Amino acid sequence: MALATYASHPAASRGRRHAEPPAPTRDDYQRDRDRIVHSTAFRRLVYKTQVFLNHEGDLFRTRLTHSLEVAQLGRSIARPLGLNEDLVEAVALAHDLGHTPFGHAGQDTLNECMSGHGGFEHNLQSLRVVDELEHRYPRYDGLNLSFETREGILKHCSRVNAQRLELQEPAGVGRRFLDRTQPSLEAQLCNLADEIAYNAHDIDDGVRSGLIDTDQLAEVALFERFRREAVDEHPDLAGRRLLYESIRRMLSAQVYDVIDATRAAIASARPADSHDVRRSPPLVGFGTAMREQSHVLKQFLFSNLYRHPQVCQTTEQAQDVVRELFRAYCDRPSEMPHDYAANPHRERAVADYIAGMTDRFAMREHERLTGRPWVQ
Repeated sequence: MALATYASHPAASRGRRHAEPPAPTRDDYQRDRDRIVHSTAFRRLVYKTQVFLNHEGDLFRTRLTHSLEVAQLGRSIARPLGLNEDLVEAVALAHDLGHTPFGHAGQDTLNECMSGHGGFEHNLQSLRVVDELEHRYPRYDGLNLSFETREGILKHCSRVNAQRLELQEPAGVGRRFLDRTQPSLEAQLCNLADEIAYNAHDIDDGVRSGLIDTDQLAEVALFERFRREAVDEHPDLAGRRLLYESIRRMLSAQVYDVIDATRAAIASARPADSHDVRRSPPLVGFGTAMREQSHVLKQFLFSNLYRHPQVCQTTEQAQDVVRELFRAYCDRPSEMPHDYAANPHRERAVADYIAGMTDRFAMREHERLTGRPWVQ
């Protein structure tokens, strides 16, 4: 399929930090995707929390399955818009590589631990993973991804960290946060596909866990509309089949809404190429009504699922684990592998080591270092 003029064309890529000859059968974004899939950090995502810890159930989403769902939604939207599906897929698969064990609880606690040492941002950590922490190639650290993939991975960044990045890499991936310009349409799309994916699958996981139910979801207009449609068309539908069908219809409606709203925004802005995209306002998004309904769903999940007492109890225990691991490794760096223990920037090395852990490895390390097992 031909790419639109405003899409990211691999032949016009800003390239890699370390020059490499082209591959005979793949373009730069395809190579990026393949390097991400084969990375150690990508494999670890299968044992990293989305909302529910990995041991709490075999069918709950993990960071890996979430990333795959983001990639699927992203490609479904990219194709009819004429965007580069391979770049969308690469960014989607890599966007959570820097996430800590225990989801946002781990991230927030690690940021607290690093408050006097530069802080911790999981988007910036994802960039560190692909730029520095993967050790697979003989000539450089990291995966040496293209500029456009790296830019998409860094979807949020504080101004302080953007300034640090700018010093290390002038006019690099941090510049847009200082200039207040936009990333590629593919990066914008991945950001929204991330939101669409977690809103939908957190409904599924929340109901499966028993922490929320369909009666509560009746107050969410976006979900209830499609549940009613499903029941009207299939009066005998109930249970999980009804839930799946409601979520499926909701996802489809959101995908089509993004396609229509983005087409309209592009037609209004009339970007001639990807450079014009960067100087335009954000172009990928929902229509007004869908944006408002999606916000209501997000608020519902925050109040009823993410702040559910059972989730909060697990969150507190996870925070204690991360906090105590950080103290233990700072006091006794020899407990870490040599590459981390020998790093003169001790706190950052400890943060890198903890951020790379899976949930279950963090639990085991905590028990080894403190003698206290995880309380089920």
